[in-house]
Amino acid sequence: MSLDQAAKTASTPRPKSRFTFSQHMNELSLFVAIVVLYVVFTSAANGFLSFNNQINILRDAATIGIAAWAATLIIIAGEIDVSVGPMVAFISVILAFLLQWGVPTPIAFALAIVVGALLGSIAGALRAYFDVPSFVGTLGLWSALRGTALFVTDALPVSIGRNDTLDALDRSFLGIPPAAIIMLILFAVFTFISRKTAFGRSVFAIGGNAQAAFLSGISVSKIRVALFAIAGAMAAVSGILLVSRLGSGNATAATGLEFDVIAAVVVGGTSLSGGRGSMLGTLLGVLVITLIGNGLVLLGINPFFQQVVRGLIIVIAVLANIQAIKRSVSRNKG
Repeated sequence: MSLDQAAKTASTPRPKSRFTFSQHMNELSLFVAIVVLYVVFTSAANGFLSFNNQINILRDAATIGIAAWAATLIIIAGEIDVSVGPMVAFISVILAFLLQWGVPTPIAFALAIVVGALLGSIAGALRAYFDVPSFVGTLGLWSALRGTALFVTDALPVSIGRNDTLDALDRSFLGIPPAAIIMLILFAVFTFISRKTAFGRSVFAIGGNAQAAFLSGISVSKIRVALFAIAGAMAAVSGILLVSRLGSGNATAATGLEFDVIAAVVVGGTSLSGGRGSMLGTLLGVLVITLIGNGLVLLGINPFFQQVVRGLIIVIAVLANIQAIKRSVSRNKG
């Protein structure tokens, strides 16, 4: 059985035209939701449409989006990663220490990304070779990274002093934050990987039916380790951008980022059961989550209630996903 056949067999069987129509309907509904959010917040929140606030929206979207591209592949593969927030904070601390020790900035960046990939691969190896559920493995990583970062810094920011390279990463280019440009470049890369490469097809095949993918010759274990290593590397990129934005490494930063990332991916139409999803859907999901968070802050909504809103968004998105799968199954039976 070839890789393409495995992907078709593993994924939910449905006519191509119906899948395409369903996917576009999901993306269209998200686009409409973004327009509605802009209309509502423009009329209700002072300063929402200001240039500075739009720049803030792009920066916030980049923080979520860069991690969300890797999370999309992980969830398509039927796994989950809840370690994103502490990973970003831990890498920001590591980078700040490297710069304090006089390591050249490009080398410090490279080391930070390598450390992120290695840490991510730990969770991948636990899932691939020891059959530890990815939720449990990444939850353990979540606790270890957050605790270690807080311990070595005493919960205080790690200053880096003046750094021209990091300053440039936080300086807008033609009115667009570099973080947003990096996010969009990575979006194009991950879209290509998911649609046009054997690795991307393998991810969909594993998410649809891991056993069938294994029998077709796909190295399921290696793909799983690679996915979590990629997620760690993307968290490291977010950590680098966080340091450029704050001017320091901070162990308490990116709190709750993992929930925003998961919410964006699920809102974007990626199925938590695996085998279905798209990068475009995740991009629109990132914008929805970012706009809601930004608008609630401008409206002066209590931060604790904002967490309630995020939780409701995740639950509603999961329910919508389940209903979409049930409708798909009933159509195929019919």
